[in-house]
Amino acid sequence: MKQISFLLIGGQLKPSSLFGAIEVFEKANQFLKEKGQPPCYKIQLVGEEFEQPMLNSFFSLHSLKRTSEIKKTDCIIIPAFEPEENAEINYADTLKWLVDQYKNGAEIASLCSGVFLLAASGLLDGKPCSTHWRAEAIFKKMFPKSLLLTDKIITDHQGIYTSGGAMSAFNLCLYLVEKHNGREAALFCTKLMQLDIERHSQSPFQIFTGLKNHADEIIRDIQNFIELNTSEKITVDFLAAKCNMDRVNFSRRFKKATQLPPVDYIQQIKIEAAKRALETGSKNINEIMYSVGYIDAKAFRTIFKKITGLSPTEYKAKFSH
Repeated sequence: MKQISFLLIGGQLKPSSLFGAIEVFEKANQFLKEKGQPPCYKIQLVGEEFEQPMLNSFFSLHSLKRTSEIKKTDCIIIPAFEPEENAEINYADTLKWLVDQYKNGAEIASLCSGVFLLAASGLLDGKPCSTHWRAEAIFKKMFPKSLLLTDKIITDHQGIYTSGGAMSAFNLCLYLVEKHNGREAALFCTKLMQLDIERHSQSPFQIFTGLKNHADEIIRDIQNFIELNTSEKITVDFLAAKCNMDRVNFSRRFKKATQLPPVDYIQQIKIEAAKRALETGSKNINEIMYSVGYIDAKAFRTIFKKITGLSPTEYKAKFSH
C-alpha cells in the first residue's frame, strides 16, 4: 500500500486543490475494491494545524501528524497555497524533511502554487516544473534556477511532479493513478468525477498581460506603446530608436525588465489581441489577422498555435460566443 502524505503548512490554503486531490485517490481505491483487490493508497494529512478565514466563517484542520513523526512515506503532495517569499526561513524544518524524504525514495508532487514551497526546498533547481500561468513572473523572479514551463499541465522529472493551475491538480493526480494503477483505474476516476483526462496544455487558457511591476519607466512606456498599436508592424529597431538606444542594448534592457525578448513580447501582445477578437466572434480570421498587423496567413497561424497550442480556427470554436 502506498502512503500518500498531503503536506499542510501555515500559509493560506486553497481547499479545492486538497480535497479534490484526495477524492481522486479515494476513487482509485474504490475502483480496486470493486475489482476485488486491496486498496492501493493510504491517505494522511501531515504538517501544521491551521485555521484561516473562508467567506463569513473559518476553515480549520486539526490533529495532523507532524512531519517529525513521519519517518518514511511513499509520496508527498503539496496542495496550493498562497506563495510566501520567506518560505526558506519560515518552514526550514519542513523543507529539510521534504529533501530528506525525497533522498529516501519518496515521490513529491506539487499542485498549482504548491510549487513555490517545493522550489524553496531547492529540489527544483535545474529541473522542469509548472504552476498557474498567472504566477509565472513572480515564480521566475523568486526561483530563477528552476525551469518553469507554464504551458505544461504536468511535469514529471526524476520522481518530482508539478501541475499547472486550478483544475490541473486533478490531471496530475489522475496521472499518478494511471502510472501506479493503470489506464483503466484512471478512466474510472475521470468518469466518476467527470474530469477531462486528456488535457495536456495550459496555453489556451493563458491571458498575457506583460510584467510591468518593474522600475524601468522607459521600458514600461514601450510596453504601453506596443499594446496601443497592435495593428502596426512594430520592429525591434523601431522601438530601440524610439528610446535612443541601439538594438542590442535595448533588447537586453527590455528582457531584464519584462523577462521576455522584445520580439516575443510583441508577438504575445498581438496574439492576445487576436484571441480577444476571436472570442467575440464578430470578425473572420483573416480580418482579425490584419487587425493585429499580420499579412502572412501561414506565419500568423504558426505563431498563434505556438503561443496558444491551438490554431485560430480551433481557438474560435472553443472560446467564441
